[in-house]
Amino acid sequence: MKRSALSFAAATGALVLMVGTTSAMAQPSSTASTHRAARVCAVPVPGTAGCHAMVVLDATGKPQVAATPSGYGPADIRSAYGLASLNSGGRTVAIVDAYDDPTAESDLGVYRSQFGLPACTTANGCFRKVNQTGGTSYPRANAGWATEISLDLDMVSAACPDCKILLVEASSNSFANLGTGVNYAATQGVSAISNSYGGSDSAGTSAYDHPGIAITASTGDGGYGVESPASFDTVVAVGGTSLRSSGGTRGWTETAWSGAGSGCSTKNAKPSWQTSATQCSGKANADVSAVADPNTGVAVYDSTSYQGRKGWQVYGGTSASSPIIASVYALSGNTSGYPASYTWGHPSGLNDVTSGSNGTCTPSVWCTAGTGWDGPTGLGTPNGAGSF
Repeated sequence: MKRSALSFAAATGALVLMVGTTSAMAQPSSTASTHRAARVCAVPVPGTAGCHAMVVLDATGKPQVAATPSGYGPADIRSAYGLASLNSGGRTVAIVDAYDDPTAESDLGVYRSQFGLPACTTANGCFRKVNQTGGTSYPRANAGWATEISLDLDMVSAACPDCKILLVEASSNSFANLGTGVNYAATQGVSAISNSYGGSDSAGTSAYDHPGIAITASTGDGGYGVESPASFDTVVAVGGTSLRSSGGTRGWTETAWSGAGSGCSTKNAKPSWQTSATQCSGKANADVSAVADPNTGVAVYDSTSYQGRKGWQVYGGTSASSPIIASVYALSGNTSGYPASYTWGHPSGLNDVTSGSNGTCTPSVWCTAGTGWDGPTGLGTPNGAGSF
């Protein structure tokens, strides 16, 4: 199968993606028309997951850092997806990731202060960080996963400033430990659980099966191809788009991001709510989508040094879109049963993404955007919370 242009960087082992021209608003300080972005987590081996955060690189191949934010901020995300007038009433979004981010709370404070968002701290009850079983003996730190955690926390803040945040840090990136973290989060009265990671397509497990909670997962950053846990039939699979400011009523346009994962699972049954439009006998990825292209990336603050760099950076990957969608479900408050079923039954409140592709496939709907459902972008992106 044909995938996006990906290569391994010999010096760092990072997965590097060549990405096209950025929009003016999201463009980093470099004036080059083509930029590189690197996956911050190692490619997973069987039984483990890799995070799907991608950081924009500078001319030296290191993460690009600036003194002030570049990339989309909260006002952009809320404008693009019709969320500006919505609030959650204090509902909680859980973030499950691997390893420890020792500066998670302080970095979150910098991000929220920069953009004028209310403080979200342990002291005021808005933020809580635990290990995979709810304790405070945290796993060892990992610089790549720490930047993933910063991206996730910032995207919940951007999409839903009044949401509370529960950060669950799994002991490792094994699916067993991550699943333990998801199971714990599900006992904590949360509205949504975001999982910004994935591995090879595999059969679903009970850890990701919690009716009444929107469990979202990234579809991947390698182009056409299926990953789990997004492929589990109980999970909302979140694809990715390229988001650009424009004229018109909405003020934004979107196309399918070439790196977004998609396809038809051979391991998981078709959910009853997915229609024949998927042309797939199993679970089809994606269900819905949001911005993921590093070229139209989001501003993130992280002070846990990754490759010797820390501060304001620009990130993308379907790691950005998963917590955004989880936050929209929290804003809706409508998470009874399996929340994806409501979205599939009420798609009119979505922005249909009708152009772009992530590879070559048969049938083409699995990798090429068009009217209605398609693999890279699913049913579309949020236009308010009416479809959630």
